[in-house]
Amino acid sequence: MKQNTSVGLLIFWKSWHFRPLLDLTAKMKFCLHWKSTGVSVTARPQDTTMYAVSADSKGLDTVVDLLADVVLHPRLTDEEIEMTRMAVHFELEDLNMRPDPEPLLTEMIHEAAFRENTVGLHRFCPAENIGAIDREVLHSYLRNYYTPNRMVLAGVGVEHEHLVECARKYLLGAQPAWGAAGAVDIDRSVAQYTGGLVKVERDMSNVSLGPTPIPELTHIMVGLESCSFLEEDFIPFAVLNMMMGGGGSFSAGGPGKGMFSRLYLNVLNRHHWMYNATSYHHSYEDTGLLCIHASADPRQVREMVEIITKEFILMGGTVDAVELERAKTQLMSMLMMNLESRPVIFEDVGRQVLATHSRKLPHELCTLIRNVKPEDVKRVTSKMLRGKPAVAALGDLTDLPTYEHIQAALSSRDGRLPRTYRLFR
Repeated sequence: MKQNTSVGLLIFWKSWHFRPLLDLTAKMKFCLHWKSTGVSVTARPQDTTMYAVSADSKGLDTVVDLLADVVLHPRLTDEEIEMTRMAVHFELEDLNMRPDPEPLLTEMIHEAAFRENTVGLHRFCPAENIGAIDREVLHSYLRNYYTPNRMVLAGVGVEHEHLVECARKYLLGAQPAWGAAGAVDIDRSVAQYTGGLVKVERDMSNVSLGPTPIPELTHIMVGLESCSFLEEDFIPFAVLNMMMGGGGSFSAGGPGKGMFSRLYLNVLNRHHWMYNATSYHHSYEDTGLLCIHASADPRQVREMVEIITKEFILMGGTVDAVELERAKTQLMSMLMMNLESRPVIFEDVGRQVLATHSRKLPHELCTLIRNVKPEDVKRVTSKMLRGKPAVAALGDLTDLPTYEHIQAALSSRDGRLPRTYRLFR
């Protein structure tokens, strides 16, 4: 079902409601300080949709009424569905042509890590499925997943009791457009980490055209299973990810840019031919994935992979007190800076309540971050390194090491790939 959600969720960008347009316009004018309205479909995790409105707090009744109408009564006309099919086709074409392959690599690393289950299923709708999606399919999806126990109404800058009153008035007992039949096809399976290799051979020499084109690059992403955001080890993993840091070779320096992270100091500063080395941490309700994305010339793929595996092994080594404190300070700084924005606070409240039925306040999270010790980082890393790797590779893969060699390097003491000998070169 996940492969169908790309079309289903995009439709709400254009879909108005069953209400007459004049009635809708009048209500929007009633809320004089109207600022913005929109639908946000998150990239990861791919099963969260957010409908967000910013308006004057005096118009709370109007805002909740309109949100309820958008969520529960989409029209889903044939014209809108056809327009969305065209938009999805365009986005799929753009995905394969864009210079930045990170979204595609993220898709591939999840497919390799959780083969044919849960978060390893395709997030982007396959082109052959677009034509099969119609109003009936979308209503089936909405019927199964848009249920009260899977919804959270969050607000920032409003009185709690007033928000509860509006929810009861406009959402409680409301009849959705897809009927009152109960959900039948909910997938409640738990993510099963498998590890493995997903590779796509592609000519990347003409990805970026222009007077200063980006050189041909091969992109590699190596990941290992971490933990869910419900576990206590989630915070040490977040600190570890910040400690690894990294970025592109064209990143500008300055305070807060992470130029003292390991991937900058050990990789980008030492190997001029590396165009990118970045650490990512994806965490879900039942699993997690920590990975490193690297990019380099196709002729140096083997050396690039060995550099990545060495960095994974070094994660389990000595943790310098200064770099740990720097990573913790940077993580707390990012947390507090993000929460200065009300839309981000709203999103934080909604996500936490949806996932954990509660919300940790910023000072609670900062306390957990401060309490992370070097032994915590070593412990979670040692556990992570005992698992099988997930590998995603895109571009010219002539010199890509075998999956078995990458696995052997991550099981060794120094992270070196097994030596290969050739009679002919």
